[in-house]
Amino acid sequence: QVQLVESGGGLVQAGGSLRLSCAASGRSFSNWAMGWFRQAPGKEREFVAAIRWSGDNTYYADSVKGRFTISRDNAKNTVYLQMKSLKPEDTAVYYCAKDRVAQRMIIATMRSSDFGSWGQGTQVTVSP
Repeated sequence: QVQLVESGGGLVQAGGSLRLSCAASGRSFSNWAMGWFRQAPGKEREFVAAIRWSGDNTYYADSVKGRFTISRDNAKNTVYLQMKSLKPEDTAVYYCAKDRVAQRMIIATMRSSDFGSWGQGTQVTVSP
């Protein structure tokens, strides 16, 4: 069973930047698409970004497109979320997740139900 551990969250002013990391245990990390989701208080969990297992394709929610960048380092079993131009509405607990299906090619239609392993989350708070 893979374990995912997020880090890098914190408190930042609007307009600032943060980089989240998600370290995965286990073998064959490079075979799986990875995603980031977030959940704000009182709201449902929402998709943020996904990256194909090979790292050559990414997909973003419209709300973060142009501000967030997802990347991965398969040699380090780690996926990242670089967040820039942060807004108060980005405040949430951020979760990384691993795909249920190995070597999925199309990531643009992925939903939370497509991901089988989740981290514990890291809090991101953006002050006005």
